[in-house]
Amino acid sequence: MNFLDDSLLPENQEKLVITVAPYGPEWEPADFPEDIALTMDEQVQKAVDCYNAGATVLHLHVRELDGTGSKHLSKFNELIAGVRAAVPEMIIQVGGSISFAPEGEGAAAKWLSDDTRHMLAELDPKPDQVTIAINTNQMNVMEILTEDDIAGTSFQRAAVANAYREMTVPAGPGWVEEHLRRLQAAGIQPHFQLATVAQLETVERLIRKGVYTGPLNLTWVALGGGFDGPNPYNMMEFVRRVPDGACLTLETLMRSVLPVNTMAIAMGLHARCGIEDNLWGKKGEKMSSVQQIEQLVRVARELGREVATAQEARAIYRIGQTYRSADETLARLGYPPNRKAGVRGTPLAMA
Repeated sequence: MNFLDDSLLPENQEKLVITVAPYGPEWEPADFPEDIALTMDEQVQKAVDCYNAGATVLHLHVRELDGTGSKHLSKFNELIAGVRAAVPEMIIQVGGSISFAPEGEGAAAKWLSDDTRHMLAELDPKPDQVTIAINTNQMNVMEILTEDDIAGTSFQRAAVANAYREMTVPAGPGWVEEHLRRLQAAGIQPHFQLATVAQLETVERLIRKGVYTGPLNLTWVALGGGFDGPNPYNMMEFVRRVPDGACLTLETLMRSVLPVNTMAIAMGLHARCGIEDNLWGKKGEKMSSVQQIEQLVRVARELGREVATAQEARAIYRIGQTYRSADETLARLGYPPNRKAGVRGTPLAMA
């Protein structure tokens, strides 16, 4: 992305899109009982409360009544239908893991099978987006967590901590290409969750080959443990490599969420919060998903940046848009065109 002399002036920036992840599939209900919704009605109401606070994108997972992360797509259909009825304009973004929570003490924390995740393209009603990981990767969320981060939570139990320490993201090339094909055929926009520049380069190659043709909405996910960490140098290199026509959200863990989001808001990027990412406000004080949204709205107001309405967020994300070819996608995103046979020179000279 390029920054001109006036790029930090809020009147020259897109309005802020706030994504909220309020369901926190990794947490047990006792970890934050005041903010973890259990019944279907409570889970729908959580979406409503987050929308009213200023979030226009809902990162959706589902819980069973016993508090475990649901792995049943019928429950996803039920929650999506409930959210659609309650806040019809909110962008529904289903988490592509479905649920990575261990099924019992000592069980592994793992993403569901390739075939099961493909079935997200068959959700009914269909969501606006499904997040997609690129390249099989370690996802050790324990690596950068501190004792303060996990204080009073289930992550203090050795079996739980070890399960999340050993977690990996399965996203091999064959699965990625098939998943993109199914999502696009269903009219569902993929939202790319990327851990490194190497994964961004893979996405660019998929676009150049015509495997994906559409708007590029992506999130830089700085979790450490196989992902980038929340280091400003990592962040700025990733931002630099993203094309100008993409829409970029920043995501990280725990008390790094607020400073990273503040930088995102100041730079004209977009923000994500919620208890899936962070439980804390001030050190030792829990902070609900709604409170985190309200905090970002205050930061945006102090910086003079307007928060997008749901309709504006849909326009910024280009929900429902597709492109006809690799060439059109590259042009709209601001990537150099593919090299034509016999053409020499730099990408800029080819454009």
